[in-house]
Amino acid sequence: MLYPLSYEGLIFAEPDQRLFARFPVGEVMTEFFAYAVDKRLAPFWLPFGFRPSKDGVSITDDGKFRATFGFVKFETPLANVTDAHVTRNYRWWTAAGVRGSMVDDGLTLGTNRRAGVCVHFREPVPSPLRRKGHSAITVTVADVDGLVDRLVDRPAD
Repeated sequence: MLYPLSYEGLIFAEPDQRLFARFPVGEVMTEFFAYAVDKRLAPFWLPFGFRPSKDGVSITDDGKFRATFGFVKFETPLANVTDAHVTRNYRWWTAAGVRGSMVDDGLTLGTNRRAGVCVHFREPVPSPLRRKGHSAITVTVADVDGLVDRLVDRPAD
């Protein structure tokens, strides 16, 4: 059973996500990074069907980077990931929901304004918002440092 917890304005779907935002899921070993959710921004992510208890970023053993945000699904091989870094302190209107960048072809899957991970790709990855693809995606996961470590410190492909 899931019990949302509140911690400094953020809610977490699982009681232990404050400490451990990664855990194995299912038969295939998958590292799951849950979103850090600011419930005050719910009006911006609810229309996308976002579910804090189910959506997040997964790194699978079969070599995939997968981000889900309600009905928006984003997937690419890990070999396509070239870099990842933490970004912080967004303006609330740029951090909420699913949105494309006004400056470049980036995509944001945002649930809070505090911090996220910007992941860069070698080849653009298509999404429902842009068929030509995105060269980067920002995801506002709870364990930003853990996701960066997992993406940057991986064995050569």
